[in-house]
Amino acid sequence: MSGRFTTVTLGCKVNQYESEALACRLVHRGWCRTDGPPVDLCLINTCTVTGRAAMQSRQAIRRAKRQGAGRIVVTGCYAQVEPEALTAMNEVDLVVGHSEKHRIPDLVDELETRDGGPAAAVVAPRSSGWSFDPICHAVVAGRTRPLLKIQDGCDAFCTYCIVPYARGRSRSMPVEDVLGRVSALGAAGHREVVLTGIHLGRYGKDLSPATTLADLLRRIDAAGDIARFRVSSVEPQEFDAALIAALTKSPGCCRHFHLPLQSGDDEILRRMGRPYTGAEVSDLVVTLTRAVPAAALGLDVLVGFPGETEAAFEHTYQRVAQLPLAYLHVFPFSPRIGTPAARMSDPVPDGVITRRCARLRRLGQRKRLDFYRRFVGQDATAVVESRRDPQTGRLKIVTDNYLPVTFEGPDALMETLITVRIDGLDAQGKLVGRRLD
Repeated sequence: MSGRFTTVTLGCKVNQYESEALACRLVHRGWCRTDGPPVDLCLINTCTVTGRAAMQSRQAIRRAKRQGAGRIVVTGCYAQVEPEALTAMNEVDLVVGHSEKHRIPDLVDELETRDGGPAAAVVAPRSSGWSFDPICHAVVAGRTRPLLKIQDGCDAFCTYCIVPYARGRSRSMPVEDVLGRVSALGAAGHREVVLTGIHLGRYGKDLSPATTLADLLRRIDAAGDIARFRVSSVEPQEFDAALIAALTKSPGCCRHFHLPLQSGDDEILRRMGRPYTGAEVSDLVVTLTRAVPAAALGLDVLVGFPGETEAAFEHTYQRVAQLPLAYLHVFPFSPRIGTPAARMSDPVPDGVITRRCARLRRLGQRKRLDFYRRFVGQDATAVVESRRDPQTGRLKIVTDNYLPVTFEGPDALMETLITVRIDGLDAQGKLVGRRLD
């Protein structure tokens, strides 16, 4: 079976990586990838971290069928946790769980022999014995900054999150495999790789001999096979002295750190099952920004967790307001059936959550603009993105400290290393610059 296919990805960077890896394998089988309808196959990689995410996954399935997708294959966390809900949808042809994702190209071929009937499900029960599966050993092309999944699963079991039940316990890509993949990316011409995982700070704990994320970063630096690497979100409690040193003293590590704060109120953190205090995260932010003054540091904040009073929210707001941040990712709480938080008896009204999110997002926008203004008049060197900025049509770079800068230039500059002078911000608050010849 072959033809035109597209992918739809919901959720985290790990899902993005896995979708790209699966697309790579389908192309290798002779499929032609396209961005939109009509398509013979639509692969939908779902998220189920919240009730809202599960709903959005179902909406994506219905939308794909309305747009004329011939066959719909669903994978991801929602497929693992609630396969019955998906096989009950008339639009779905096949549901594939996490441990079977690598079989999707073969399973798609088998769809050709089926003549209608209900959707099939290939979902193995979650198991602590699941091994790390990179899905695809080939270099994932098509991104200026390719993602590399080096860890999967989660050991945290926060009270609002279903992910440990969907992806299993933490497991890691062996160190030599990581180094080999990074080397392959460098040899293919990539100058940057984004190291990602579900519970990245647990990297290496399950390996034999055990190792750490800090040790891995030092090995990547020492190998020198890629110009720079970016580390995605790491839990605050996992920033020990060794990891802070590996991140802040590394010649190759991007000046960009992301922390899932979730709340600045200690009682809400306790109810969430988060093993740190708001003050500890504040101290970590100060430590990182003192060590790397130009670093972009961002936080995730989850708003409206059950029991979040006005005073508790105000604790979060004021703590975030006082920190030297580059941006915020603000999420409204949405109960996920199967988690302890969904059974808590003191929910926050939807309207209150909406109001609080809007207030925090306005704060995040001010933080972002203040951070951008610090770099006006400076020069920035980075690789030009492979696609133009969709809003302005201009070329774009993203610096190692997460500054997106647009500028005028020909397509021939895409995927080349250039230096841009940052001139200012446009009416939409975007950084604009000009190429320095």
